[in-house]
Amino acid sequence: MGDLGDLGNALGVLGVLLLIGAAIALPLFTSIWAYGDAERRGKSGCLVAILVFFLSWPLGLILWIVFRPEPPGYRPY
Repeated sequence: MGDLGDLGNALGVLGVLLLIGAAIALPLFTSIWAYGDAERRGKSGCLVAILVFFLSWPLGLILWIVFRPEPPGYRPY
């Protein structure tokens, strides 16, 4: 039974490391995406990326998606 306990501990540590990695990677990757998106739309990519990253991460991303301007040359039908 000791072997199963060690396996459970190892899986628990692995799970925690994966959660920490996701908690770092998701805001980082979405900030990089927001930077590129803002630059393509003619806005300050650095400012948008900082706001997305530090403005309580999912809220900042949602606000950028909702309020981002149309890209240059966009013509709705």
